[in-house]
This record gives sequence, C-alpha cells and structure tokens, in this order.
Amino acid sequence: MAPEERFVARFAAEPPQEELPYGRWAERLAQEFLSAALRIDSDEDLGDPGEIAWYPDRTWHGHTYVPGTAVTSAGYELFGYVRFLPGVDGEEPREFTAYVDFTDETAERNPDWKLDLCDEVIGSWRGENGAVAAMTLVWGRPLVPDGVIATAELADLAVDQCALVEERFTLIAPDDYRQDLLEIKLFDGKLRELARESLYAGDEEEGEEEAGESIERSD
Repeated sequence: MAPEERFVARFAAEPPQEELPYGRWAERLAQEFLSAALRIDSDEDLGDPGEIAWYPDRTWHGHTYVPGTAVTSAGYELFGYVRFLPGVDGEEPREFTAYVDFTDETAERNPDWKLDLCDEVIGSWRGENGAVAAMTLVWGRPLVPDGVIATAELADLAVDQCALVEERFTLIAPDDYRQDLLEIKLFDGKLRELARESLYAGDEEEGEEEAGESIERSD
C-alpha cells in the first residue's frame, strides 16, 4: 500500500457504545445540560427549554461526549454537550462537565438546509511540520429522507463516520488542517451521497456579501 498523501488523525474517536439516553440516565445528563444553559451570558430572553434531543455518544482521549439540542419557547435552539469519564468495571461515570450555547439559526427558519449541524472544537492534534488540526465534535440530523450514515471528510478523505441512530449522528474529526476544512456528507444504504455541508457555509456567504459591499462602496 502506498504512503498516504495526508498524514492526519482518522477515526480517532470510539464509535457509539450506548443507546441514546433515556430514563434516569437522560435525567442525569439533562441536569448537567440545563445547568450549563443557565450560565449562558446573554441579554436575550431565551425562553424555557423544551425536551432535549440527545445524539450518539462518542469517546475521545478518555472522555465521553453526549451532545444535545433543545428548542426554547422563544424560538431559539440550545446546543451543546455533556462530557464525563465513563465508568469502568461497574463504576459510575464521573467528573461531569457541560457546555451549552444558543442560536437563532434553526432548521425551521432555513428550509433550504439539508443537514442541521452543530459543532464545537474540543481539542487539537499536532501533525507534520507544525500543522495543527482542530479536533471538532459535530452532531446533527438529516433534513432529507433515506440517510443511513454520515461522514466527516477533509479534501474528500474520510476522517470519521457514524451510522444514524434515530435520525441523528455524532462525529469527532480533525478540522482546519493544512488549509483543508471539514465537510459533512450524508449517504443512503447504497452509499449514494444525499447531502453535503461545510461547517463554514455561513462564513463563506458572509464573506461573499462583505466583498460585494466593498466593491459597491468603491464604485
């Protein structure tokens, strides 16, 4: 086998190990998630959170991440994750922490979306010649039918994948490495691509708008 052109971390996280949270376990995670939501520093009236939708667990560097989202009564979406050290040999999970933020950019307000994605950098990976990748937790759901598996890709190189669980997926993948940026792709059972989305799609559009405004001002 020939050497790889891109020397980068691939499939660094463990695949999901548990079912989506339910019962007392879901209540325990919700306690951490909602406590973190109360610490959000914002002048906006975010409203009351609705039911939390949990996403598949992924474990990296010894910590397990369980992402979640919740729509509020004011129309915002809370998004974040609960992180903990999993129990071993019958021990209970410990050292819980949580991160939660909010957005008004929801799937309901963007009917053209094909994937509803959230992401957060959770670490880094040092590569060759001083290049550093941002290890990024990505979680989401398809907004088109027939999806079976989601992948994270750098320059069309798959660096993580996750089978959909109740129409949800979680990925942990290197991003922003050697000028390559993550794309999330959705495939059906015959491995036909159904959708793709860059984590930077919104930033690219804003950049194009700003460039257009600069041209207009210079005329």
